[in-house]
Amino acid sequence: MMNKDALGRQLRDLRISVTDRCNFRCIYCMPREVFDSNHQFLPKQKVLSLEEIARLAGVFHQLGVRKFRLTGGEPLLRRNIDYLIRELASLPDVDVALTTNGSLPPSRIEQLRDAGLSRMTVSLDSLDDAVFKAINDVGQSVARVLEWIAAAEQAGYKPLKINMVVKKGLNEDSILPMARYFRERGHILRFIEFMDVGTTNGWRLDEVVPAARILEIINSEMSVEAIPPSYPGEVARRYRYQDGSGEIGIIASVTQPFCGGCVRARLSADGSLYTCLFSDSGHNIRDVLRAGATDDELARSISAVWQRRDDRYSELRTSHTTLPSRKVEMSYIGG
Repeated sequence: MMNKDALGRQLRDLRISVTDRCNFRCIYCMPREVFDSNHQFLPKQKVLSLEEIARLAGVFHQLGVRKFRLTGGEPLLRRNIDYLIRELASLPDVDVALTTNGSLPPSRIEQLRDAGLSRMTVSLDSLDDAVFKAINDVGQSVARVLEWIAAAEQAGYKPLKINMVVKKGLNEDSILPMARYFRERGHILRFIEFMDVGTTNGWRLDEVVPAARILEIINSEMSVEAIPPSYPGEVARRYRYQDGSGEIGIIASVTQPFCGGCVRARLSADGSLYTCLFSDSGHNIRDVLRAGATDDELARSISAVWQRRDDRYSELRTSHTTLPSRKVEMSYIGG
């Protein structure tokens, strides 16, 4: 096996998209006019099996990756995902996390915990039921997601991270209600600037609520102060309430890019390796794997991709540099 020094000091975090499917829409992806009931998702033979994902994860682990996050689409739509969690959790010194929209029966949570899931992030963009239903476009209620959050807390997942994408004119009035609610319950709310992920979400720069404005809104009622990152390459800027009652995070890839400190790669459901959330194309690892490559050969392929990376999209999006005209959709690459 290749020595992890080939790239391990730069790559520590792997996002694994286990499915390209979701059960409701979000701010970032899946507009009805594009992803309707007739949309053709990936054929089964093009999707990595759970066994293939587990093997690749083992290679990434030997190259230095210690954080694995399962994403999608909605990762819990993938059958037998507890098998994959168990395989990942069996690797030494790892953190296995999952991001979900909290729409499935909470009875699944104990299964995830027993398989070895370390942490969980739940996506919720508003406590206002009308606003939230307008966002998810399938009538999903806030109460259903809060039921999942309560069950996760009961199962020992506390604090949870709650992700809220903020879009001007849509849910910026939900910033303070969300902050109050999750501060009282001891969970970490993370505000995410509306980003131009993919090409179908109709992104416009003037719809971004900047991190500075989000912080101003929070400070208008609840004073916060900056605190150091939890680990090198953390994307969220952390703030704690000055009264000691908890913390929030702000992910500001639009107004405060962090490309230079990136330690994260992404593996799509069809086995493509992406070195940036805003990539226009990935690197086909699936075919290398299925051609009979050894672990050492897979490690060399991964290392070659990572060492060649020069992604700086978030730093360049407002310059005159030519940028990708078509970027991979969030439903294929995860967060």
